[in-house]
Amino acid sequence: MSCHGADGALLTSTDNLVVALAGSPNAGKTTLFNALCGMRAKTANYPGVTVSRREGSVRTEAGEVTLVDLPGTYSLSPVSPDEEIVYRALTGHVEEVEPPDAVLVVADATTLERSLLLVAEVLALGLPTALVLTMLDEVIARHGRVDLDRLSLALGVPVVGVVGHRGIGMDAVRHLLEEPLGWDRPIVDPPSGGAELSGWVDSVLSVAVTQPAVDERTQRIDRVILHPAAGTALFVTTMALLFQAVFTVAAPAMDALDTMFVWLAGLVTDHIGGTLGSFLGDGIVAGVGGVLVFIPQIAILFTILALLEKIGYLARAALLADRVMGRFGLEGRSFVAMLSAFACAIPGIMSTRTIPSERRRLATMMAAPLMTCSARLPVYTLLIAAFVPHQRVLGPFGAQGLVMFGLYFLGGVSGLIYAGILNRTALRAPTSPVMMELPPYRMPTVGSVALFVWDGVWAFVRKAGTVILTVTAVLWLLLTFPRVHAPAHLAPAEAASYQMEQSVAGRLGSALEPVFEPLGFNWQVNVAIIGSLAAREVFVSTLSVTTASADEGSLPERVKEVTDDSGNPVFTPPTVAALLVFFVYALQCLSTVAVLRRESNSRKWPTIAFTSMFALAYGAALVAHTVVGVVT
Repeated sequence: MSCHGADGALLTSTDNLVVALAGSPNAGKTTLFNALCGMRAKTANYPGVTVSRREGSVRTEAGEVTLVDLPGTYSLSPVSPDEEIVYRALTGHVEEVEPPDAVLVVADATTLERSLLLVAEVLALGLPTALVLTMLDEVIARHGRVDLDRLSLALGVPVVGVVGHRGIGMDAVRHLLEEPLGWDRPIVDPPSGGAELSGWVDSVLSVAVTQPAVDERTQRIDRVILHPAAGTALFVTTMALLFQAVFTVAAPAMDALDTMFVWLAGLVTDHIGGTLGSFLGDGIVAGVGGVLVFIPQIAILFTILALLEKIGYLARAALLADRVMGRFGLEGRSFVAMLSAFACAIPGIMSTRTIPSERRRLATMMAAPLMTCSARLPVYTLLIAAFVPHQRVLGPFGAQGLVMFGLYFLGGVSGLIYAGILNRTALRAPTSPVMMELPPYRMPTVGSVALFVWDGVWAFVRKAGTVILTVTAVLWLLLTFPRVHAPAHLAPAEAASYQMEQSVAGRLGSALEPVFEPLGFNWQVNVAIIGSLAAREVFVSTLSVTTASADEGSLPERVKEVTDDSGNPVFTPPTVAALLVFFVYALQCLSTVAVLRRESNSRKWPTIAFTSMFALAYGAALVAHTVVGVVT
């Protein structure tokens, strides 16, 4: 197959050629991939494992090339599952996946010495290879220089430079991809290891690179951020401000969305009428809308996390945390995985693949569900907004933000203790040294932050449009049928509550009351907890459905008005405290259980996680209910 270029010349098509994108973490590999492939990318798993790969097509004048973004790796001598899959993918040892036709190695120009070791290992595979240098602007800013032509001659392969976040050099990379099979190759491969390889690296650097000066600004900032006392205080303050912003900044947008969905639910119910109108309005719109109102908070949470990560702060926080994590049998990479779980436990569990020690990896996976994921945020927000006063208590910090921070802190500390217990019992293992890379501080681009936030928000919306929608619809049916006649003396809101209590779901919730009565949970709370097994956010949508027939108002206002058969408030301070603590610990997410099953390749560990965390949740909630009951 052939096509004509802009000058009319006949070009050989590159269609069906596969080029692997390899490089160390933080080298700018994914930024380059996104710039080249744009929206033409897809994510899938390698057969038989949960390690993911991203594939996209790059359009060149010679046709389209398939670009495969491999996981980041420092070496082809694998010590972790991610590195193992990189080696197997490049050597053609992954079933059902063809080996690449060529390899594009991405290296950070500011740390070129370390990256050349990976380049040497890739060259030893015998595949056509080219090198893309990123961060060249930082080298120049620190008075360094890389002569790309000399570097190409020294390596014997094509070399191009890019500044990925500015789009500089992308045309050169596309031109390079026009003919991957024609790339120059070294006459003699680099040495395979030892002192000879170190000498080869030094010789390459000496002819092509003027080393950049030490980044004094980074060193000055790191003296504060990595200080055991000052750095820890800064981290705690940063997290507290994050959760304060989640409440204060998002409030106006949340109120607007809540008003819109209340109006829309009423409009649908009144306009359509009958059972169908109630199903669509009180069930679907009120239920799903009760979850979607939290989009502003999710967006703010992901925006701040994206900024902290891309600036380079989270890598420092991981190094700072390594000292603490070691006391619980974990390491800094465990901190990164557990921090990822604050967005969602599933990617947090999957990111443990970078941890070389299998036992540390398993301990981190088991602890990840205790991190306060974004799915808990709607539950926390609903209960805190309804029952915690909106007032300042400590300088710029309000009571609501501090309670939210306290719940996140409780989950994080509990996760460490949980992992520590496992590492001292079932998962006892010797310690090993940990290598972590600290990237230079960088100003993130709007596009990279926006993409990160979009991925997080869209995942939340997609869950609301699939899992939550389905569960909410089923729960509405279970809360509506069988139809019963309410006593004539009951008011409309009381009659609707009576109908729900006599429904299938209501009877199931009532049957569970002896179990949860010590925590203060009534049948409505029990039904919401059962629904939250599919997704924690369903707890909110279920309460939205069960209170939809109450007086009009926001969901927090309606929840305050929920009463039992005797007319007493259901959500008392002890019950609210018990609910909040219960959701800190309970593994109310079957998707997380399924991923834990796949990642651990065992039914034993997800079973232990689910049962132990339920017991922990019940016990801690009982303590919270008792203590708050005594205090109040």
